[in-house]
Amino acid sequence: MKKEITVNAVTTAAISFEKYEQRFKALADQKRLQIMYELCQRGNTCVCDLTEIVDMPQSKLSYHLKILLDANLIKKETKGTWSYYELNSDEIDTLLSEQLCCIFRPSDNSSGCC
Repeated sequence: MKKEITVNAVTTAAISFEKYEQRFKALADQKRLQIMYELCQRGNTCVCDLTEIVDMPQSKLSYHLKILLDANLIKKETKGTWSYYELNSDEIDTLLSEQLCCIFRPSDNSSGCC
């Protein structure tokens, strides 16, 4: 019985680690951080405006936006022929919350994290 619980806990932890790995890899790039910063400052922004704001050709911008989308850090809405992007506040809040710190602290810690 204990082996089953341990295996399930390890599998759940691995899934969580995969999720965080993808998000942190997406964040580990200055251009993507700049894109996220601009979306934070401007809110819902058309891709046509983002190319000028971050001074990047649309092909390169699309590459970075896809990585951020796949990591669920931004949202996309299509209106006609244009795509608009905004931060995914729920995911950003999760990354900045105590939820992540709890993975790296012992369950008997005195910090009150978990």
